[in-house]
Amino acid sequence: MLFPARRLLTAATLLAGLLGGAASAAAAAAAPGATADVERGRYLARIANCVACHTSESGKPFAGGLPIRSAAGTLYSTNITPDATGIGGYTLAEFDRAVRQGVARDGRRLYPAMPYPSYARMRAEDVAALYAYMRAGVAPVSQRNRDAEMRWPYSMRPLLVVWNALYLSGSPVRTDAAKGAEWNRGAYLVQGVAHCGACHTPRGWLYAEKGLDERSKRFLSGTSVEGWSATNLTGDQVTGLGAWSRAEIAEFLRTGRNAHATSFGPMSTVIATATQYMAPADLDAVAVYLKSLSGARGETEPFRHDPSTAPRLLQGRFDSPGARQYSQFCMPCHGADGKGFARVFPPLAGNPTVADPDPASLVNLLLNGAVTARVDTAPTDYHMPGYGWTLDNQELANVLTFIRGSWGNRAAPVGEAAVAARRRELEAAR
Repeated sequence: MLFPARRLLTAATLLAGLLGGAASAAAAAAAPGATADVERGRYLARIANCVACHTSESGKPFAGGLPIRSAAGTLYSTNITPDATGIGGYTLAEFDRAVRQGVARDGRRLYPAMPYPSYARMRAEDVAALYAYMRAGVAPVSQRNRDAEMRWPYSMRPLLVVWNALYLSGSPVRTDAAKGAEWNRGAYLVQGVAHCGACHTPRGWLYAEKGLDERSKRFLSGTSVEGWSATNLTGDQVTGLGAWSRAEIAEFLRTGRNAHATSFGPMSTVIATATQYMAPADLDAVAVYLKSLSGARGETEPFRHDPSTAPRLLQGRFDSPGARQYSQFCMPCHGADGKGFARVFPPLAGNPTVADPDPASLVNLLLNGAVTARVDTAPTDYHMPGYGWTLDNQELANVLTFIRGSWGNRAAPVGEAAVAARRRELEAAR
């Protein structure tokens, strides 16, 4: 996949309309009186989750070097600290052009693993605040950028001129006065700054997102990203957010857990480094916007729990393949009734990830385990152990099939081949 969940952010050269005021804006950003801009930029950088992509494992914040692997090759995130090897010599104009147009200072085209198609919809004043923070609020680090290792023809950056002509829109986020200020703020955050569609919207054969806003049924309808199934965020009752209230959506983004689900994998990182820091008003605005989205899959009937599985498990009647392994490895936390323990061990009954047509995330969880988001609002994070070391591929497939077909869940079985293929991929990546 050409555009993985993690993104690159480098500097470059600005929109023509901003060129005239670039020098004075840059000077203002560096002045002592620009504290408000720096703090606003700090907040925006957190929402955009810049640190997650621009910090390598054990590396210094924003110094880059994180490998971003895809089917087209490997990219390395760039140094965006105010050092000469980062953005130290860049003007606001150059920074803006990189963020919103994907064109680097030397004219190189940035790969859209950096979500500049989403950032293109950000307001100029927000990009300026982000620049002020990067210049005055981030410690400089001397670390040169690594060249991308892309296979042909993806190594030919000039081809991105054509891609941008086809798919890059500079149109601002659409506003709708009739829907109120909260909805419009949520639309701006979801579509632009937080770039939720970069992970949760499916892509076409040229890897562009199939929908940019609520007018497209494909927008935020869920997809596969870096071997994980990114959840459907539309109003579908079973695999989407139809059963979640506004308060529950905000709670999940703030804490990584609610009555319906607990975070795992890449989403735990997003919550830990970004959404937990969102202002309450912004969290509610995001929730208002997401709750307005119609279901992409036509699921209008809510999930109904079937209690018949629990007695069989409690009586030791392991009639179905996978039931015995579930009882041994899963039931102590998730219960015989599949309801788990709210906000600690997530329910499996009616869980959108369990019901997802793509079982990729479930396969990852059983193979390698997971950890909940580390947030300031919780005393600790919780670890789910992986069972790839003790269960073979067929046993893991049986457990997943049992979970996806019990307590009222109606998801398709998981085959042994799918588990085996993912195990090989994970082993090759080590």
